[in-house]
Amino acid sequence: MKEVVIYTDGACSGNPGPGGWGAVLLAGPHCKEISGFEEQTTNQRMELKAIIEALKALKVSGWDITVYTDSAYVVNAFEQKWIDSWLKNGWKNSRKEPVANRDLWMELLQVMGKNRVQIKKVKGHVGHPLNERCDELARTQIKENTRKRE
Repeated sequence: MKEVVIYTDGACSGNPGPGGWGAVLLAGPHCKEISGFEEQTTNQRMELKAIIEALKALKVSGWDITVYTDSAYVVNAFEQKWIDSWLKNGWKNSRKEPVANRDLWMELLQVMGKNRVQIKKVKGHVGHPLNERCDELARTQIKENTRKRE
């Protein structure tokens, strides 16, 4: 078995504001949870950061990786080929403006290159246990880190 399933979520308290991300990585009987915090960010950045950090946590290459996210922003970028257009147009969007979060998109493409990665949509906040767990991990990071600053 050379397969990993990853669930991710990002959260923000205010947009922009303090943000957190969470991920659950599953490989056979193994389960690993990771999460992180950024002091000033956006929800979209946290959605991307969750996937990036989950993929960076993998110590394998050449495996089949399925990433589940509730982020339409991320899923649409792949399914609707936005990324292909951005690359072709020098990281400009359809309005000829610089692509938002280019730094994270570039990092995501780089870390995706180690494995065969599929990004799939999971409906958010409807009781899916792993999606809910990722949301809890992200929100806990926000609570714990903003409490430390008070």
